[in-house]
Amino acid sequence: QVQLVESGGGLVQAGGSLRLSCAASGSILSINVMGWYRQAPGKQRELVAAIARGGTTNYADSVKGRFTISRDNAKNTGYLQMNSLKPEDTAVYYCNANWGFLKATTVGYWGQGTQVTVSS
Repeated sequence: QVQLVESGGGLVQAGGSLRLSCAASGSILSINVMGWYRQAPGKQRELVAAIARGGTTNYADSVKGRFTISRDNAKNTGYLQMNSLKPEDTAVYYCNANWGFLKATTVGYWGQGTQVTVSS
């Protein structure tokens, strides 16, 4: 089992920045990819960004150039730096850890979610 704990969500004005963190613990040797997903009210959960252990990344088109995903393998922690935030970025953000899916997936382990609200 892998446990994921997210932090860093909150309320920010449009154009502002937030940094999300996801700390992993447990059977982490099985984990290759860490990713961030989001779900807005009335919408399906969607992939925001994902990063493999070696550094390969995948981003949703809607966040390219604004969001940056990174990870510290020594600390078993993943990060999502979100800049130039827009009201449409408002959602619950979930951390995901899985064994090899850089594209959108439902498999793996999930965090509890952290709310990001961007006011206009």
